[in-house]
Amino acid sequence: MKMEPQVNLLVIVADQCRYDCIGYARKYPVRTPNLDRLASAGAWFTNAFTPIPVCCPARQAFIRGRRAETFGALWNFSGALKVSALSPEQYAWPKELSEAYRSCYIGKWGVNPEHDPMEYGFGEYIGEREYAEFRKQTGIPAPSANGYFGENDRISLEQSRTHWLSSQAVRRIHAFAKERKPWHLQVHFPEPHLPCRPSSPFSEMYSPADIPEWHNFKESFAGKPYIQKQQLYNWGIEGYTWQDWSEIVARYYAVISQMDDAVGHILQALEDANQAEHTIVVFTADHGDMCGAHRMMDKHYILYDDVVKVPLIVRWPGMVRNGTVCDRFVCNMLDLPPTLLEAAGRMPASADFHGRSLLPLLQGAPVPDWREEAVATYNGQQFGLYTQRMIRTNEWKYIWNTTDTDELYHLEDDPGELVNRIGDSSCRNVVAELRTRLYQTLLAEGDGLVQNEWMRDQLLRGRKL
Repeated sequence: MKMEPQVNLLVIVADQCRYDCIGYARKYPVRTPNLDRLASAGAWFTNAFTPIPVCCPARQAFIRGRRAETFGALWNFSGALKVSALSPEQYAWPKELSEAYRSCYIGKWGVNPEHDPMEYGFGEYIGEREYAEFRKQTGIPAPSANGYFGENDRISLEQSRTHWLSSQAVRRIHAFAKERKPWHLQVHFPEPHLPCRPSSPFSEMYSPADIPEWHNFKESFAGKPYIQKQQLYNWGIEGYTWQDWSEIVARYYAVISQMDDAVGHILQALEDANQAEHTIVVFTADHGDMCGAHRMMDKHYILYDDVVKVPLIVRWPGMVRNGTVCDRFVCNMLDLPPTLLEAAGRMPASADFHGRSLLPLLQGAPVPDWREEAVATYNGQQFGLYTQRMIRTNEWKYIWNTTDTDELYHLEDDPGELVNRIGDSSCRNVVAELRTRLYQTLLAEGDGLVQNEWMRDQLLRGRKL
């Protein structure tokens, strides 16, 4: 029997936001006071990972609650060969809330190029197209042509995309508060995805001279798969020094701080509308960004922590203790669907999610059978098809590159993932164990990559160079 829902759901998702670029992570000097306060009033996850570090399949995995490969969402449907996308006829967990909840989806979609969120259980949709129309109608000048490297935007902060989207969310919260029904609001910022175009005053917040090098900037690519260094030539950045990158990273910091300010307006609206005490607030990201780490750009053909590790914050007043820090391995896009449905009392009896509800972890309950690793995948994109599968524990990360050399990193000694130890004979037992664990997870979750003898033999019989 389904419980009558009593809690509102506010889910805020950033696009391409690194875990270590939220102030609460205490890694890099990015100022995010609103997200820091949100984390201090709820739970901060130190080991949250995306199931796949590519925008569209990650978002489809979130709406479906299963790994993207199991329903054909392999890469972005706008940037390479044609690929399947989650269709409205397939299961989407927001539909479970459609009768009991008022709902709205704001911002970046990326789940299907032809069908919008209203066909997946949402009652209203305000997307990037509406912002583009606003910009056109108000005569706001187009950005200059600096491509993916970004530049400062000449528009006012109030006219920026971050703050225009947050203003839409603020209006919906106040409108929802006037009704008796609980509500479900998702706000998906396209920021800080490159190109980064901060507005004043955030565009002046960070000086490139003050931006510290990424801890893994000095990458040699020795013993690494060919495609990693090749990407530098694809992007035209093979000669970039840290001085070149620091300007780009300064804008990345600035856009994150600008987004944080927009999030602050949304959180203040909860207070003003007397909704905060009855609302679960989630902040996370679809994946991270290289932005110069390992001298690389964007997020493709790699499964470094820079792109697979994500921020995850959950605040639930009265249910989650302030300042909770959880270091268990969680998969944000797969664990959040059962978490939110269980919290709302709408968990379907026949749920086939790949994730697990985070509620026991949020409430401090012992969960002895919780997973001890993160698993992530990659399938290819604009520079050609390339299949990867990753398993990561606290000590080790193993990456199965089916058409190139594998990767093995000892994270305790090498947190920057700079030294590939796959050829180290002393690590053979570690590699064999991780390959077996990876195979078992992929097989159990229906990944077709391991469902043939040739791929199986690579992992279980060591038939891999």
